[in-house]
This record gives sequence, C-alpha cells and structure tokens, in this order.
Amino acid sequence: MITFMTSALVLIDLMPRIVALPVSPHSGEEVLQRCRRLAGVFRANDRPVVLVRVDRPNVTEQPPGSDFVEGLVTEGDIVVVKHTIGAFHNTDLHDRLQSRGVSTLVLAGLVTTMGVESTARVASDHGYELEFVADAMSGFAADEHNFTIEKIFPRFGEVKNTDTYN
Repeated sequence: MITFMTSALVLIDLMPRIVALPVSPHSGEEVLQRCRRLAGVFRANDRPVVLVRVDRPNVTEQPPGSDFVEGLVTEGDIVVVKHTIGAFHNTDLHDRLQSRGVSTLVLAGLVTTMGVESTARVASDHGYELEFVADAMSGFAADEHNFTIEKIFPRFGEVKNTDTYN
C-alpha cells in the first residue's frame, strides 16, 4: 500500500546499457522487473511515475542503449533527461513534482551509490520526504549498495522493499 497519497515514484537510469551492467546484489534485470512492478502499483493508484535517464553531455551521439528500456514509459509518466548524476540539476523535475502536489519521493533504479543517492540528497535539500526501495536498486558492488542502504539512506528517509507497495 502506498502510505502517502502525495507520493511519486522516481525510477533512475533504467536504460538498456545501464541495466546490462554487472551490478550487485540484485541484477539489473531483477531491479528492472521490480521497478516495473512498482510503476504498475503507482499508476493503478493514480500516482505519478517519474522516469529519469541520462544523456552524456558534449557528445554528438549517445551510446547505444541510452533510451529507456522498451515498454517502461507509458502515457502520463513524467520523463526527465538529466546531464549529470542526479535528476534535479538543470532539469524541471522539482517544478513538475510541485505542480502535482508531490511531497514524498519513492526512489528506485540504478545505480544505488550514483544516480539514486545523488537524486536523494538533492530531493532532501528540496524538503521531500524520502522512501528507498532497497530491493529495486543495486550498486556496482554489493558492499557499496548494502552500506548505503543500511547507513546512508536511513539518515534521509525510510528504507523499504518492493513488497511494501501493493
């Protein structure tokens, strides 16, 4: 059950080239499937789903696999293209969330210690309440992911699992 009716799901960097990376403790495909499930729950409850992907700056062409994983984006989703690690810098994400009355962000995606953590820190600076879906994200190494989930994220918000949301 979604605990806050002012919440939005924010999914970070679910792009083929990033989902294919060797991440741990959950594979990119496991993270993707859990994120798809979360997105379904949020959409069914008429809550915003934000999909964030990165474009590399200063290149004429993005690497293959730089768009969202096929079938992930649906009509009505908020799509954000970032050019840095976090989703807020030089994007309109904050304004788009505020216009929808969002005060709580539920974060998931890839990679725990990069895009997810960077987005979370700035979201906290903006005053959002935060929830982290630990089994719907993964890191470059399991120990990095686990440290962040156990030590860093609890300082910013609540750490939950996919089964919390139904």
